[in-house]
Amino acid sequence: MKAFFSAAVLCLSASLVWAGGETPSNPDAKVYFVNLSDGDTVQSPVTIVFGLSGMGVAPAGTEKENTGHHHLLVDRPPLGQGEDGADELAYGLPADDNHIHFGGGQTEVTLDMAPGEHTLQLVLGDAGHVPHSTPVVSEVITITVE
Repeated sequence: MKAFFSAAVLCLSASLVWAGGETPSNPDAKVYFVNLSDGDTVQSPVTIVFGLSGMGVAPAGTEKENTGHHHLLVDRPPLGQGEDGADELAYGLPADDNHIHFGGGQTEVTLDMAPGEHTLQLVLGDAGHVPHSTPVVSEVITITVE
């Protein structure tokens, strides 16, 4: 019985983590890195190009079906994990060095990055910076900056 209860709690927790906000996404939507792959070695400054299929890009504050704007997560746990995982899915992403917002509808950025390994993940946010009800996220990739 204890194992059943533990499994039920785990399943419920997983479903809550991926609940996202209230704005629906296209189930076929994908966000991805155009010019970087997991394991790449690059030089700083690093240009990162964002790709999106199945939805369109619109600036923050734009309420238009099947659109959103990019957020880049740098050197932090994957979306929905970590200290504020559930909050960021339900209420929005913070804006800081680990959560870079592209509310103007930008689709690329060039960053000065310190040498070493860095993790990157793209997240599409709705008009209010909240991940969609089915979050549109990339895989987490690790790059090495020389």
